[in-house]
Amino acid sequence: MKIDCHVHLSAFTPGHGSVSPRLIRSIPFRFMRWHFEIGEINASTDAKLENLLIDQLNVCTELDAAVVLAFDAVHDKDGVRDDAQTHLFVENDYVIDLSRRHRKVLFGASVHPYRKDAIAELERCVNAGAVLVKWLPITQGIDPSDPKCFAFYEAMAHHNIPLLSHTGGETMLPNVNKHADPTLLLPAIRRGVKVIAAHCGTRSTFSEPDYLDAFVRLALEHEHFYGDSSALNLPTRWHAYRPILTDDRVRAKIIHGSDWPVLPIPHPTRLGASRSFEMLDEPNWLRRDIRIKQSLGLTDADFARGDTVLKISKAA
Repeated sequence: MKIDCHVHLSAFTPGHGSVSPRLIRSIPFRFMRWHFEIGEINASTDAKLENLLIDQLNVCTELDAAVVLAFDAVHDKDGVRDDAQTHLFVENDYVIDLSRRHRKVLFGASVHPYRKDAIAELERCVNAGAVLVKWLPITQGIDPSDPKCFAFYEAMAHHNIPLLSHTGGETMLPNVNKHADPTLLLPAIRRGVKVIAAHCGTRSTFSEPDYLDAFVRLALEHEHFYGDSSALNLPTRWHAYRPILTDDRVRAKIIHGSDWPVLPIPHPTRLGASRSFEMLDEPNWLRRDIRIKQSLGLTDADFARGDTVLKISKAA
């Protein structure tokens, strides 16, 4: 199976999730609302977004399935939810429901490890069919090296569920800490968790620290440490293709992800101006992301690696 392991969906309805006014007013969200013709936020917005994603996924014959990600709220060190710092929240139950209604949707859970019920919620999500757990530490207020995470890692290892954790910079969502270095995930690896470093540690702006070299080192040193290719088709992250395309050992640790609805932009230096402009004509961003990567030389084996790592076919 060809899997996209990194797909987002916002939610605005109680019971589905929430988006802060600050995020709604942000330039990236304004752009996406304009591009996808979402219009004003109201009671029908969740259905519009869901239909948009499912329509793009269903016509994208290059994909057999996509992991749609829940997104837990910020919690403080005492396990108390911090609504003031939570700018994006997508309920696990909402994504569970999507996965049951749409055959190409896989459930990506999100459980903040500081929650007082973190392990119980993890087990509930596993029983509901979760194929991974998603974190964005610099936005959710998580320090992956914090001993508060260790029991959670042990529970994840027990259930053999991978951790997809953002690494590197983030500008779409407000940051609450600076925990972007993939080496912070070493405690998870050492406790037997299969870790997927989203974005391979790359920066989101040219002024930020870049952790691509740290990602490459960890990928080569640890059998169960991987990276995903989500958002690598952004100019600030294009440089990640250098080790991926030139070192077969690194390439073997890369799982396909798009980061939909992040805009995929072809690399004109690698693909040429004419071919790059041709790819910009593809309106389905799931398909455009794949075609850019195919043009760079990634093969069916690269797009199927997520199935192997997440064990989707085996579970089915």
